[in-house]
Amino acid sequence: MNATPRVFARSCEMEFTLANVRADIVERLSHAASDRHSAMHTPVVATADADARVMVLREFDAENWRLRFHTDARAPKSEVIADGSPVGVLFYDREAKIQIRCRGTGRIEGAGPIADRAWEESTPFARRCYLGAAPGETRQEPSSGLPDWIAGKQPEEEQLAPARQNFAVLIIEIQSADWYFLSNEGHRRAEFENGEGRWLTP
Repeated sequence: MNATPRVFARSCEMEFTLANVRADIVERLSHAASDRHSAMHTPVVATADADARVMVLREFDAENWRLRFHTDARAPKSEVIADGSPVGVLFYDREAKIQIRCRGTGRIEGAGPIADRAWEESTPFARRCYLGAAPGETRQEPSSGLPDWIAGKQPEEEQLAPARQNFAVLIIEIQSADWYFLSNEGHRRAEFENGEGRWLTP
């Protein structure tokens, strides 16, 4: 587990430079993907149909600025995103007073090495979710959507086999990242697009 990121502008040792801000983005997103207690572990993901939902960040590729989330291949967002659609992701750390807004292109992958690895690395309880009914299906009463035989139980590997076809990953290639720091002494804002950084008025 990574150490908690430094709170950028509360440290007298850190200067407001574009290099430091870029490093802060990488550090925070890397930490968010590896620590479920991180404030940025569950960002808001918005799709082109103006729908938004909280999702768990599973991986951040710092070299390629790529985000990975898990999703149900049958979910409406999977159809909206398909193999290339604009996606926005909002991260916020209330204690640090830092917001990071990412914009990029998303794609859904249900097969291939990335999806296979993500499936294999998930716990049986996490994979159990994909045994249920399709997200958004109308029900007559409150329901998890899971079949009765698996509710509250940990499935065996062979029982999980049918769920694999419902599992997919959402990959987002970050094209721009907007870093915003809230401060009584004056907010600060920087944006990185295609590797180039610039300061913006908050």
